[in-house]
Amino acid sequence: MTRFALVGFGFRAAAFYRVAQALPSVECVGAVVRKPRALPVTGFGDLRACVRETRPDFVVTAVPRAANPGVVVDAVELGLPVLAETPPAPDQDGLRLLWEKVGSSGLVQVAEQYLLMPSHAARLAAVRSGIIGTPTQVHVSSTQQYHAISLIRGLLGVNHGPAAVRAVRTVAPLLDPLDRGGWTDAVDPSPVTTIIATLDFGGGRSAVYDFTTNQTRNLLRTRRLLVRGTHGELSNDEIVHMPAPRTITRTALARRQSGHELDLNGFDTETIALGGDVLYRNPYVGHRLNDDEIATAALLDAMAAWVRGEGPPPYPLAEGSQDQLLALAVEEAADSGHEVVTTAESWSQRTTA
Repeated sequence: MTRFALVGFGFRAAAFYRVAQALPSVECVGAVVRKPRALPVTGFGDLRACVRETRPDFVVTAVPRAANPGVVVDAVELGLPVLAETPPAPDQDGLRLLWEKVGSSGLVQVAEQYLLMPSHAARLAAVRSGIIGTPTQVHVSSTQQYHAISLIRGLLGVNHGPAAVRAVRTVAPLLDPLDRGGWTDAVDPSPVTTIIATLDFGGGRSAVYDFTTNQTRNLLRTRRLLVRGTHGELSNDEIVHMPAPRTITRTALARRQSGHELDLNGFDTETIALGGDVLYRNPYVGHRLNDDEIATAALLDAMAAWVRGEGPPPYPLAEGSQDQLLALAVEEAADSGHEVVTTAESWSQRTTA
């Protein structure tokens, strides 16, 4: 059993705790909170006391972004591996300072889960299979900032090279029926902001970022993901490509979802396949987890395996920092109306993609 402690116990931390209950090899042994309150695990007023009493194998931080760097540094000073909630720091100076303090420790991972979600994991597997050739452009309109950048970089296969970013911000009315708390029962539209950005990574690789306030939860706005390649493209859950001369085909990514009609196995995601090829197989069948919970479970399992020396690092601090750097560039370009060009940072590899 690999043991972890939480720092914070808000919305995201509670999700980590809840998902951990479904994992046989991971256990949450305590939580650090600012004010004493009822918790499903033992609560502590500071990290040092929590570590002394519970002896965790790693720490998961889930605190406000301004507080996150300090908590990460504290954990590293105690010699503990850290899974830090996104983003690792709120601004460029914070990212650079955090890397200066803990980058060389090799102890910090970032809790970026989007590429672990079943649909995205299947899409990534399809792209990496070569069915659409070399990916050249990614469009993401579903999630915000660093999460979208993670999808872009992962699907496009870009590392830490420079990027030229342009962006515009517009405001328009939109009804907002759902938020983090559930149904809002709103009846009138309110002003919401949309940012549309282009990112040019050079070498013929580019991306389009399109996000509207609360789009992640507002079901009146669809999620769209497009990956264009040299030999075809993936559009949401369909791939168009050329399997033979003078032959264009469209093939759907099909999710096997149990529990419908007379399927009495219970509601669950089982597989996602492209024709006869299974691109994704849910390792948590039987636990009835939604996609975000499946991704969180995979992240916790990967972190535990890495801590035990049995697997690769799930998402190193350098990658999370690069995602946030580009997300901040999008905001800066939208604010200024000018192109913003990112350069290699201290966490960047010497050779860039």
